[in-house]
Amino acid sequence: MFPFHLWFAAIVCLMLVGISSCRSLENSEYLQRTAGAAHDHIMFVRETPPTFGFERLRALSEYYPDLSVFIQRKGLPRYYAETTNGGERYFILYYPEQRKAFACRSLAGSSRRVEFSGPYPITKNELTALRELEAGIDKDLKDGV
Repeated sequence: MFPFHLWFAAIVCLMLVGISSCRSLENSEYLQRTAGAAHDHIMFVRETPPTFGFERLRALSEYYPDLSVFIQRKGLPRYYAETTNGGERYFILYYPEQRKAFACRSLAGSSRRVEFSGPYPITKNELTALRELEAGIDKDLKDGV
């Protein structure tokens, strides 16, 4: 027979695994529920107050560990875009302060791995469009929309 402390430790380990599995399932459900709103859109990323882009990117970072590591190293992008094609997800992470963007795509056959390319220069027209997006969001927040 196992001593009580070993049984207790085994039960605690099983509970921790179960709790972490619930978080992954909850995260996957959130990603599925919000996929339509994110598809083919550029999103503003701000932590406080949290924007949809921030919430979506945070959930994606939990789902794709490589994306999480990238963001830890480079910092949060100011904007990001998301789309899918042929079963693969594509993201563009925009860092307008450095006038750089990085492309990211999920790897076929490995649903939780992504690869990156870049940096790519952000053009003046792209930068203008991104700033107009942010100005529109700030205006909506001030107007209470």
